[in-house]
Amino acid sequence: MSAGLSSVWGMLAEFDSPEKLLSAVRTSRERGYSAMDAYTPFPIEGLGEALGAENASVAVAAMAGGIAGGVAGYALQYYAMAVAYPIDVGGRPYHSWPAFIPVTFELTVLGAALASLVAMLFFNGLPMPYHPVFHWDRFAAAGDDRFFLGIEAGDSHYHPQATREFLESLEAAEVREIAF
Repeated sequence: MSAGLSSVWGMLAEFDSPEKLLSAVRTSRERGYSAMDAYTPFPIEGLGEALGAENASVAVAAMAGGIAGGVAGYALQYYAMAVAYPIDVGGRPYHSWPAFIPVTFELTVLGAALASLVAMLFFNGLPMPYHPVFHWDRFAAAGDDRFFLGIEAGDSHYHPQATREFLESLEAAEVREIAF
């Protein structure tokens, strides 16, 4: 990429149907483009796979958070009841695990939920209050009834004129180069 293109984010193509967008994404992947993203007003089945989205495992983070929350909850109760403040209540043992179950369960759920939230934000690159595609006033229609495919300038197959011609050949309603 030359020094003159350093302020270019990439190329954005507008489509008028989800089928055209999905077809364009698949064709782009076959052509070798990999640094791309799609913007749609609603989820499109198969779009993530067509984009080559990796399985960012929020489930693994939820499991780890749940285990950590459960262990922390149980350890806290054990420490408080059996180590720091052992009180004999009606002959009950200091380590009375059945009494620890409700708090352990709640902290397991809390840990899993918090870990899921953090992992989802991390894997989605959020929060992102600004994105270069916001410069194009037509992009506001991505929340209504239009579908957009963006190919980033950092892609190894990106060449301004060739990428524009390629996107226009995919029946894009309009193609625009997006700068930072």
